[in-house]
Amino acid sequence: MKGKKPTYNQKKFLRSKGLDPYNWLVQKNTLEYMQVVNRYSGKERVIKKVSTHDSI
Repeated sequence: MKGKKPTYNQKKFLRSKGLDPYNWLVQKNTLEYMQVVNRYSGKERVIKKVSTHDSI
């Protein structure tokens, strides 16, 4: 299990998605999605982000 502690803005994003940021590590953070892994169980999740380019 590899990942980094979430930054302040990443913590706010995880909270907005109903996740406790202290239980998750960030593996990959792109403009389209954030890939996180649970610190304890090792379960991975991919969370899609809302893109402003889609509304054009």
